[in-house]
Amino acid sequence: MKTFAANILLTVAWAMLMGSLSLFTLASGFVLGFAILWVLQPLVGGPDSYFLRVWYWIKLIVMFHYELVVSSLGVIWDILTPQHLSTPAVIDVPLDVKSDAGILLVTNLISLTPGTLSIDVSPDRKVLRVHAMFAEDPEAIVHQLKSGMERWVIDAVEDR
Repeated sequence: MKTFAANILLTVAWAMLMGSLSLFTLASGFVLGFAILWVLQPLVGGPDSYFLRVWYWIKLIVMFHYELVVSSLGVIWDILTPQHLSTPAVIDVPLDVKSDAGILLVTNLISLTPGTLSIDVSPDRKVLRVHAMFAEDPEAIVHQLKSGMERWVIDAVEDR
């Protein structure tokens, strides 16, 4: 957490030096501060989980956008072609994510992806009920959600 605070401090210092509070200045200051902290890492006490966490968040954002595009194309294809390929089903997905923030993020990412919708989380928070538009093989859907979105969220959100 102190590394993130140092990065924010360097971002503010960069914005003050540049004399601008634009989004570009703040973003470039954040990236520059991150690079400075990365280089100084051996001098101030070794590796910090902050750098790995930032990597996992970037991976989560990029991979979610990839899934968003691929699933959007699948739904568009099903809508525009005369032969419908969808086989909707409700699937129970066991959850490995433990934190409230992690469960919330997984359910929202699934709901934001075209063709899937989070319906409910069990009271014991161990099972997520999902409606999938293309569920020819429910086990493959469960595997895809667990090894994809849930894994990315666990890496980005949960403490190790």
